[in-house]
Amino acid sequence: MYNPSPSLMILKTIVKYLSVTLILFLLGFGLWFWGTLKYVYSTGERAGYIQKFSKRGWVFKTWEGELAMVNIPGALQEKFLFSVVDDAVAKKIQDVIGQKLVIRYEQHRYVPLPIFAETEYFVTEVLPVSEDPVPSPTQEPK
Repeated sequence: MYNPSPSLMILKTIVKYLSVTLILFLLGFGLWFWGTLKYVYSTGERAGYIQKFSKRGWVFKTWEGELAMVNIPGALQEKFLFSVVDDAVAKKIQDVIGQKLVIRYEQHRYVPLPIFAETEYFVTEVLPVSEDPVPSPTQEPK
């Protein structure tokens, strides 16, 4: 009858525990990754002009953009960096580049891998803004 040596039994036990630990770690990491992409931390809107918009990435190609936000005259320009995953939304942005627009976004915090997107702000909708001047209080309506 074969009787394994104690060192072989210890090695098998160590390999078993390391395997279980690795599987649990990978499952936990996958659950965390999925949760950060599905859970929306915040939503909002920003208005301005698209300054830069390009498709880039090493593994997952996403559209990355820069919105120059409209400020009061004399104030420094503020930039809002965002990512677009949906090609239909990216097409809408490309159609209105150079025009004032409003973007609606979702913020996903703690996405573990930057290969998915460069920012935590994912644009979900684009709304062009008409540039109708607002009448001043001293003007009479026509």
